[in-house]
Amino acid sequence: MTTRATETDPTVRTRWRAVAAMTFATGVIIANNYYAQPLEDALAEAFHASTSQIGLILTLIQLGYALGLATLVPLGDLLERRRLVVTMLSVTVAGMVVVAVAPTLAVLGAAATLVGITTVAAQILVPFAAHLAPEGQQGKMVSTVMSGLLIGVLISRVVAGLVSQVLGWRAVFVLGAVLTAVAVVLLWRALPVLPPTTRMRYGALLRSVVALVREEPVLRWRVVYSASSYAAFGALWTSIGFMLAAPPHHFDQGVIGLFALFGVAGAAAARFAGRLADRGWAHYAVGGFLAVSVLSWAAIAQGAGPGVGSLVALAIGLLLFDLGVQGVHVSNQTIVYALRPDSRSRINSAYMTIYFLGGALGSGLSATFYASHGWAGVSVLGAVLPAIGLVFWFVDTALRRRAVSVAARATPA
Repeated sequence: MTTRATETDPTVRTRWRAVAAMTFATGVIIANNYYAQPLEDALAEAFHASTSQIGLILTLIQLGYALGLATLVPLGDLLERRRLVVTMLSVTVAGMVVVAVAPTLAVLGAAATLVGITTVAAQILVPFAAHLAPEGQQGKMVSTVMSGLLIGVLISRVVAGLVSQVLGWRAVFVLGAVLTAVAVVLLWRALPVLPPTTRMRYGALLRSVVALVREEPVLRWRVVYSASSYAAFGALWTSIGFMLAAPPHHFDQGVIGLFALFGVAGAAAARFAGRLADRGWAHYAVGGFLAVSVLSWAAIAQGAGPGVGSLVALAIGLLLFDLGVQGVHVSNQTIVYALRPDSRSRINSAYMTIYFLGGALGSGLSATFYASHGWAGVSVLGAVLPAIGLVFWFVDTALRRRAVSVAARATPA
């Protein structure tokens, strides 16, 4: 039986059953975008392809995701969300099956692109959680769902490597299809039916996303902080594999993949950031998390050195860095979702598209810096990027204090 609820009056049981389903589903959904990353060699061998051709397949997944962020996520305000998400994920399941049985590289690329486009369903679920949350608990619910997404990113590479070794690379994508199908069933049963929050044509809907960026200065500030933070994330994970595979470490891909598990701090940071946001500290939390991201590179930079000590420093740095990046992200999401409750999917579309572009910029710069200056160059880049966000945060904070001071002086005694 379908559970029906309004935005202001969902039952506690319905809310948390839905949040549990969304937390599981976001992890399963986003993992589909990362299964192929540790399988590059296996895919190149299976399709007799070059590394650059396989690299293009991985790029197509990310480009598809970016396209979906810009064109599909806004539909969360226009269409009934439960049906929209389930429809998109049904296409994801079909795409994963085609990837698993793909006879040629062209078919693999087309199916992988389709998967990338439709997995943005996860970014419809995150603002959905904010809709279900009672007043004062938006941060808690959003951060809970985000923790599932972060765990999905972390374990996807490890799962892909282990399953591929035992059952072959095609089994990885079969597993992804099965897990996504399970998520579809859980979401259909658990999500309440909420009416759309707007009525407009699709073209007007997309134009309104741009209008939101123009009209909401808070949103513009937030995307600067998050994009600068995620750019550093892109810079780190683009080049860390090259560094760990090179002397003095000579690690294989299996060991390199395990370093992603140090990002578990991000899941803890998401919950912590959510609690701070619910207490009204989100803006100041962003400044603190940006500072942690900057300082973490002092330890990360040591990772290219010889000996166990350098790896310990790298591990500590990765823990702190991921804590900072995810803390910034969740804090900012909580703030922007509160701007216009009837436009949360469109706000998330604008926010996540710019966020994602920041990561792509950091990734591109990282490859250039590593080629010319090695890990030291990447480390400087990784520290400078969130530092830029921190400078903007100080400017924003100063302007806020000045506005409060002016308002106080203008208020009659």
